[in-house]
Amino acid sequence: MPPLRRETDRVQSSFWSVWYISLPNFVLAMVMYTMLGRAVLGLFVDPNSKNYIWRGFCAITDPFLKVITLVTPKATAPVVLWLFGFVWMFWLRLFLFIVFFATGFLKVGN
Repeated sequence: MPPLRRETDRVQSSFWSVWYISLPNFVLAMVMYTMLGRAVLGLFVDPNSKNYIWRGFCAITDPFLKVITLVTPKATAPVVLWLFGFVWMFWLRLFLFIVFFATGFLKVGN
């Protein structure tokens, strides 16, 4: 009888078999939820605050927000821009999933 594989072995092998999907998805999810955190924290913190958490949120999200401002009206308030960024990142993650699924790189099930 063959040795039984542990659950962690199965999970690790499944991650490495689709790393090209998991890695961009993870990065986009991190940016997406950091934008949401920035929007919530922005209600309590001054935009020029020296708080290290605020500066970290800004450092992570600012490069993505520069791209998002190209497709967002200029009159948009910063907090609304961060929420738009959250929504754009969500749709980008969904689009990424659909493209990988449609091209056959992502197989669902066995």
